[in-house]
Amino acid sequence: MSKEGLPTPKDVSGKGLRVAVVTATWNAEICDQLHRRALETAEAAGAIVTPLRVVGALELPVVVQAAARTHDAVVALGCVVRGGTPHFDYVCDSVTQGLTRIALDESTPVANGVLTVNDYEQAVDRAGFADSAEDKGAEAMQAALETVHTLRTLDESNLK
Repeated sequence: MSKEGLPTPKDVSGKGLRVAVVTATWNAEICDQLHRRALETAEAAGAIVTPLRVVGALELPVVVQAAARTHDAVVALGCVVRGGTPHFDYVCDSVTQGLTRIALDESTPVANGVLTVNDYEQAVDRAGFADSAEDKGAEAMQAALETVHTLRTLDESNLK
């Protein structure tokens, strides 16, 4: 696992920002850890968090869309593990396209922290456990917070 290319996180304040964290419950051990790390990152930044749970990755987009209408940013978290059928590809494509469309349609940052992995070990390695190589829950939250700040900078520059 390589962190090559991973940007250095900016020190951004989440003070006053409302962020929803929508997490699937399939692959509970992984999703619970992603959720925990996203919440810890948001709380450390001072954001106001609304934690929400859905059954699986396919349920993420509809709840993310509703949350995007009332929050400054949304973080979507889940874990889809490849199986022996094309279902994996359908789920991953649907979720990714749905989350991207929501961000664009609602003009609200939507961070995609849905792991799409070949096996459970890859998920563990990305979930932010003490011995994991990566911390995708925290990274997704950081991306959401930074994107809110970038959009606000654009809004402020348009007022001048």
